[in-house]
Amino acid sequence: MKNILLNQRKERDELLARPYLHRHTRYDKDELLANPMIKLISGPRRVGKSTQALLMLRGKNFAYLNFDDGQLLSAWGEDLVMRMLDEVYPAYEYLLLDEVQNLDGWDLWVSKLYRRGKNLVIIGSNAKMLSSEMATALTGRYLQIEMLPFSLEEVFEWNKLNPHDLTGMPRTEVAALTDDYLRNGGYPETVEARNITKSYLSTLFDSIVWKDVSQRHRVRNTTDLNTLAMYLLTNFCNPLTTNELANDLGLSSVTTTAKFMDYLHEPYLFFYLSRYNNKLKLMKRAARKVYVVDNGFVTAKAFNLSDNLGRLLENQVFVELLRRGYDTDKSLFYYRSRNDKEVDFVLRQGNRIEQLVQVCYDLSSPKTEKREVDALIECAEELHCSNLLLITANESRKIERDGYVVEVKRMEEL
Repeated sequence: MKNILLNQRKERDELLARPYLHRHTRYDKDELLANPMIKLISGPRRVGKSTQALLMLRGKNFAYLNFDDGQLLSAWGEDLVMRMLDEVYPAYEYLLLDEVQNLDGWDLWVSKLYRRGKNLVIIGSNAKMLSSEMATALTGRYLQIEMLPFSLEEVFEWNKLNPHDLTGMPRTEVAALTDDYLRNGGYPETVEARNITKSYLSTLFDSIVWKDVSQRHRVRNTTDLNTLAMYLLTNFCNPLTTNELANDLGLSSVTTTAKFMDYLHEPYLFFYLSRYNNKLKLMKRAARKVYVVDNGFVTAKAFNLSDNLGRLLENQVFVELLRRGYDTDKSLFYYRSRNDKEVDFVLRQGNRIEQLVQVCYDLSSPKTEKREVDALIECAEELHCSNLLLITANESRKIERDGYVVEVKRMEEL
């Protein structure tokens, strides 16, 4: 066991020595570390959670356990590990646990460590840590820091550009970088090596479906699971119901379909957006729109006959809204009017509708502009909201109509 921990310490030190881009978060790292509650850094695989944790703890005396290490899991013994930690990391102040959900009974063990006064930073790639296991064992004892792939703003910074001052840059250069991000996404490993994007993300997608879903949940019918995952990816941004999915794909049952959809959400691969309604029962019955955590997965895996730039932009906006703290349970929805006109995103703060957001890749056609603005205004009237935003790929202006002002912005201006 001591050799395993020494090897992990060497791995930790090698990672600490590398240069990194400091990611954007809504939290102050010093305030987080000073707080005795557990710090949970969650999000999809390979988006930089470990990097974020290491940057938080750089310069501190901290111990490190990586549970993606099969040797650690096979040799696991709680008392032995704690004794060896004291030997390998004398007088450590913080304990970093990476992918701890791979350890059976991890939640009870973490709860015990917390009661003993350990200052814990936990990394996990599974949303169930929050929705079930973490909430049950550690209610009120943890702070969540969610990590997602690079934002467009971070990609600009990675390319040594100031995203808040693009006035000195040629519009063609800004457009090229923005279009590249739209199509290929923001996974850190691919941002600097676009030639590997398709193969890397195709392999990662398959690994998430197999390792984080199929193996974790002991799914027997892996063919149906993979069929559903590919169908959701191909139909991103479209409204779907479990009944329709079960029928269209010939899956064994609606219950199994719903279960598989939940499984595919757990590793932050897919998200489901509810249709806004004041009546919870009606909201639960309506079709939910499907989004994927990164546009690069669509480019790498989905079977599409066209570029689908409009849907790619809508998906990008959705993920950016998640990044800014909106969530699909309380504050982020889509909406359809009584006349079946749709607005892409309803942002809610408490009981108040904060903003309506429409997404349209190209507004150059007067017919397209009328359709999008009419839908936005009709939904605004029904929801009593005058804060209206229309996000497009290539123009910024204001549209005044029927007493409403619609702010039109390019994605990079958000």
